[in-house]
Amino acid sequence: MSRIDSTLSTLKAQGRKALIPYVTAGFPLQNTTAPLMHAMAEAGADIIELGVPFSDPSADGPVIQKAGDKALSLGIGLTQVLAMVQEFRQTNTHTPVVLMGYANPVERYDQKHGADRFIHDASAAGVDGILVVDYPPEECVEFAAKLRAHNMDLIFLLAPTSTDERMAQVAQVASGYVYYVSLKGVTGSGALDIDAVEAMLPRIRQHVSVPVGVGFGIRDAQTAKAISRVADAVVIGTRLIQLIDAAAPEQVHTVASDFLRGIRQALDA
Repeated sequence: MSRIDSTLSTLKAQGRKALIPYVTAGFPLQNTTAPLMHAMAEAGADIIELGVPFSDPSADGPVIQKAGDKALSLGIGLTQVLAMVQEFRQTNTHTPVVLMGYANPVERYDQKHGADRFIHDASAAGVDGILVVDYPPEECVEFAAKLRAHNMDLIFLLAPTSTDERMAQVAQVASGYVYYVSLKGVTGSGALDIDAVEAMLPRIRQHVSVPVGVGFGIRDAQTAKAISRVADAVVIGTRLIQLIDAAAPEQVHTVASDFLRGIRQALDA
């Protein structure tokens, strides 16, 4: 059982929902990421999604694009991201970490370091899951099997436009959880339609047996609580990045903790 499976199974047994914050690795500064991850875990984050900066992100809105551009300007690549996870693991061995990003950095890493080196190094660093936005499920059977052999999960996005056929394809290779993108468009766009999410989740669960997290458009405790009534996990990224961006460097950890603690309290109420 992976660390993600164990965490989500424990929460389910407790009748609780998972809080999954997303932050961009290396934003606002390289040396803030591991301490920020610790602060989020202490504030009630059950799983942490760590964004791998990439120059051409197709699913990221302007807020996360800006954070990625800042991280790239500081020289943050996949090697540095794995080092951040390894630093986090020195004192936290229980909170799952998911890398979220795009195919190019993963495949470039293997080109530079050798076949399957990314999987080996991610496992050694303490990564628990991989979400590659532009990896289609029908081309990921071997990749998923190799990840599972290293006790890591391959996580996929589903969207309002996903067909039953696509959901069935995802179900064949996904593990850990699936991430339902509640809006058409990029991160941070539009207003969340809770009724539409509530109508979609039973359809997803007809195909997918793993837990379902919902993200894109969740900006406050009220919305998070409403989504948690139908989802297994709540994913929050854009709003958290905005708060971090607006904070003084010495206040980043406090601002993130205060925000997530409020979300955690709402989910548990």
